[in-house]
Amino acid sequence: MSDIDMRERYIDAVLAELPTAMPGRDQIATELRAHIEERVASGMPLPEVLERLGEPTRLAESYVSAIELAPSPLGRRLLAKLLDLAVFAAVIATLVLGLRNFPELALFFIPVLVFVVLACSLYFVIAEYTYGTTLGKRLLGLYVVRESGTRIGLGQSFVRQFPLFFSFLFIDAVFIPFTERRQRAFELVSKTRVVYAGDGARPAFAPATHAMGIGVAL
Repeated sequence: MSDIDMRERYIDAVLAELPTAMPGRDQIATELRAHIEERVASGMPLPEVLERLGEPTRLAESYVSAIELAPSPLGRRLLAKLLDLAVFAAVIATLVLGLRNFPELALFFIPVLVFVVLACSLYFVIAEYTYGTTLGKRLLGLYVVRESGTRIGLGQSFVRQFPLFFSFLFIDAVFIPFTERRQRAFELVSKTRVVYAGDGARPAFAPATHAMGIGVAL
């Protein structure tokens, strides 16, 4: 493997730990690439540079620590959820109207409706795991992270949405005003939270290597 491939694989591994929707991902990649190139140009072998930078997960956490992850305002969370549900309502309404034009298909209405509801529920799990956000959240500058600020796992995404599958979302949401990071009950269980990226936020990073003390070590 060439040095360029090794460097890019390492950078990709760091970025893989960050939510896709998080502001500043390109900036992180640019700064990390420049830092690695600078150390290699000074005569340090690439494997040693990467070893000193440490595990991609730890480095990603250090970058995230340079961003102020503000808890999502309750109003924005509610509006984001309403936007997402409005899309699903539109899908179901289209289905109902379509079946009205084809009465012979009415027998399949209940099974299809159940399928659509399950698919909508799974949408939240898959979207938050894959992108760290949903359509409604993205429009309002919100994204989902672990408590450390890095990307959530698939299991965490499912646990977060557990109340949605079993229709006790309201009870789950009651916890939001009373927790420090405005987390739902199942966000506490899954160790995740919703944060607000801000309008056009552009986080400024003191390179994470310095935040970790690596800059001094190098």
